[in-house]
Order: sequence, then structure tokens, then C-alpha cells
Amino acid sequence: MTVEKEDRQRHLPAGRKAQLAQYVADAGQVTVAALAAKFGVSIDTIRRDLDQLSADGVLVRTYGGAVSLSTVSRADRAIDQRLALQAQEKETIGGLAASLVEDGMILVINGGTTALAVARNLRNHRDLTVATNNLLLPGALPPSVVRDVYVFGGAVRFVTQATVGPVSLRAAGGGELDISCDLALIAVGAVAADVGYSTSNLAEAAMMREMASRASRVAILADSSKFGRRLFAQVSELGSADYLVTDSMPPDDLRQALEDNGVELLTPETRRGS
Repeated sequence: MTVEKEDRQRHLPAGRKAQLAQYVADAGQVTVAALAAKFGVSIDTIRRDLDQLSADGVLVRTYGGAVSLSTVSRADRAIDQRLALQAQEKETIGGLAASLVEDGMILVINGGTTALAVARNLRNHRDLTVATNNLLLPGALPPSVVRDVYVFGGAVRFVTQATVGPVSLRAAGGGELDISCDLALIAVGAVAADVGYSTSNLAEAAMMREMASRASRVAILADSSKFGRRLFAQVSELGSADYLVTDSMPPDDLRQALEDNGVELLTPETRRGS
């Protein structure tokens, strides 16, 4: 291919998208403005390209730009970055997870930004008791929804705005009280057929496992970018959950493994089919 032909190819949409995807992969995180200047096209064109690449699963769209999939998988991203990632998918998961909740329930909810989407979707519920290690969750819960809110003590991980410690609460006179709940809503970092659910931090994994052990039912929350991945610390095997709540149907191998382990899939597709 001649230099002139290569130059023409760069300006074709398909050629530009391929180069754009590679550039984002190499850079890790980019802004729309920087990409428009780099490729000599309008900001609107770059936005359309990024939207398409995000829909194709090549990168993750964020407010004002995009990040590579490798960047998304890095542990301990700052909370403001995580809020921007997979925002629509998290909102979908939040609505589906809220459908499992009944008025008067006792809920245990872990840290993470997906949990905040659940909180927003509980606005039509009443008389809930919520226990969490998520420091942002109490402020995200509509006041009319809850009877009581408890935050588990422990060390604060500022990067995730969550505490890490025992899943217990102290009585006024001292001493720890054992707790149990109707439903645990546990957001995880990865879901794989062979290893189950995992996350990037060992202490958080232990806490999530303990939260699940206190619940009559367990719902794992994970968007589709988490499928087929394994992170450092295993939370539990697939069969430990009653539900996997996600934004789209998993690949066939994971779907079959979930079915074999008695885990009910909750997705927009299964909701439409019910």
C-alpha cells in the first residue's frame, strides 16, 4: 500500500475507528477534545466514534472521553472515575436489583458505585433497614425509603469510599452484635465460570463473603464488562449466589455454568420474557 493510499485510508470512518481504538488502548485514558485534535475531525464525530466503539465493547465511554479496557481492569480506581464507567449499565442493574426488594426488608449492601444505582432505584420502597460498608450509600438513599441505616466500622479505604472490617455492629453498652438479613446485594469486580466471583482487594473479598453468609438470599451485581474475568481475590464460587443481576446476557459458557449452579439470571432480557 502506498503512503498516499495509507493516508486516504486513515480518513475513512472504519480506518479512523481502528486507529482511534488503538490510540485509546495505548494512552489508557483520553478526552474527546484531544482525540478530535489528534485525528483532525469534529468533536461530534469523535463522540459518535467513541459511542460506537463502546457499544462494540472495544473501550469504555466516560464523561468527556474514554478509557481503555485495560485501564478499567486496574485495581483501585478513584471513585470519581468509577462513577463515570458503565453508568447506563449500572443504572439498569440498579433497577433490576431493586425489583428483588420488598418493603420492610433488611438489606446488606457492599461498597462500589453499582450499589449507588441500587439505592437510587429504591425510591418507591418503604420501611427498609440497610446495613452497609459503603460510605456514600446513606446519602444516596431517599430518606422516605429507610427505617434505619447502619454503617459497618473498620478501616476506611478512601479510594473506594468504603470501610473494611467485621460484618457486625456494636451494642450501646459495648460488645458486638450478630446480624442477619433478608437479602445481600453484593457488587463484584469479575465473574467467571471456573472461579466464580472475585474482586481486587483481599480484605474486601473477605468482607463481601461474610456479608453473603449473613443473608437468606444473595444477589451478585456485575455489569457485562466483568464477564470472563478473574481478579486477585475470590469472593465465592458461582453457586453461592441466588441471583446474578446484570445488564445483558452472559456468554454461553458462563450462562450454562450459572444454570448448572442454580443461579437465576436477572437481565433486561429475562425481565421482558417473564
